[in-house]
Amino acid sequence: MKLWAKNHTATSEAVEQFAVGRDREFDLLLAQYDVQGSLAHTEMLAAVGLLTPDEWQSIQKGLLEIQSEIAAGKFCIEPGVEDVHSQVEWLLTRRIGEAGKKIHSGRSRNDQVAVDIKLFLRAELTEVQALVLELFDRLLLLSEQHKAVLMPGYTHLQVAMPSSFGLWFGAWAESLVDDMDWLLTARRMCNKNPLGSGAGYGSSFPLDRQLTTRLLGFEGMHHNSVYAQMSRGKTEKMVAMALSNLGSTLARFSMDICLYLSQNFGFISFPEELTTGSSIMPHKKNPDIFELIRAKGNRLQSIPNELSLLLANLPSGYHRDLQLTKEILFPAIGELKNCLQMMEYALQHIKVNENILSDSRYQYLFSVEAVNRLVQSGIPVREAYGMVGHQIAAGNFSWDTTQPLHHTHEGSIGNLCTAEIRKEMDRLMASIPGG
Repeated sequence: MKLWAKNHTATSEAVEQFAVGRDREFDLLLAQYDVQGSLAHTEMLAAVGLLTPDEWQSIQKGLLEIQSEIAAGKFCIEPGVEDVHSQVEWLLTRRIGEAGKKIHSGRSRNDQVAVDIKLFLRAELTEVQALVLELFDRLLLLSEQHKAVLMPGYTHLQVAMPSSFGLWFGAWAESLVDDMDWLLTARRMCNKNPLGSGAGYGSSFPLDRQLTTRLLGFEGMHHNSVYAQMSRGKTEKMVAMALSNLGSTLARFSMDICLYLSQNFGFISFPEELTTGSSIMPHKKNPDIFELIRAKGNRLQSIPNELSLLLANLPSGYHRDLQLTKEILFPAIGELKNCLQMMEYALQHIKVNENILSDSRYQYLFSVEAVNRLVQSGIPVREAYGMVGHQIAAGNFSWDTTQPLHHTHEGSIGNLCTAEIRKEMDRLMASIPGG
């Protein structure tokens, strides 16, 4: 069953299968939003006189029944039915009769799928947002719990200066603040209503787009009907960029974890149930989950490029190329949610090594502290640097690791700015409009 079918039109089965591709598979994710959009659209049609009150009540009752079946997992796209839009309309028409055929008035599949995707992405990003906040809270908690535990800082993978677990955990928390900013920007783009743009050129029906915007909880609408269609692809790219940034944070954090878990570092550990063994080496505790998060996070960073290549030379208007954005983007959202959940779960069980700096390999970690002490006594910094450098070259540099360090400026190991980082996240969350 095809919404566009004409009595004299026949499409070969091979062409049809090629054109539909995996669309029916991903359309199941859109089913509840297709019904949601149809409820709003038909309420608007009734309000402007294109449906009678009786027709609208019958349509509403039928759509709510279908919505309940979707929620119960009883909905499917039947063989021979092209997509979710056709399936919903077909089910409705079978149940309520001729009134069901009227729900497509003033609407095209172009704006129908556009609104479905906007609603789907808005809901999915809201879920991602909640998972990011859970991980953010976990990282800030760990930062405060371990703020006094020193660890080596590295540049070029060489021992550099004293750091702390508080500083390390807090760094990834603040990274999530910037990632959340991108995420909310993408969500705002998803929160605009394309319904009423039709095939991309509006309609001669007196549609009330302000009404459907309110009914669907959108923050606003895409005003220009041509641009409403051009937002397809662009919206997905914005979402992909947000996923990519989160993927980058998770991948780099996972790389740190893999390094710090290794015997050569030994900075952190996890219970055996969070690691895996070797088929021949009984001592192994492999960080498989973090390696997979690293891999999945890196793969997420390819999604914007894949979408950019798909959309690179499209002119304005709708094109079937846009169908493929679903199979690129939809699975990526699921992967990201799984990674966020696994990372937060694993961090509940992390243990830190509180005696790392007792190892002699870190004796030069405090060379900058020694330089700074000389500078504070009045010696110019370049002379102080040379003096400590000569001590290191002669092999007689030493530092008492029991003496306290005095790092007081914002963002240093003695002043983590945890409260300020939280305020930044709270400020972002307060900017989210309803809907």
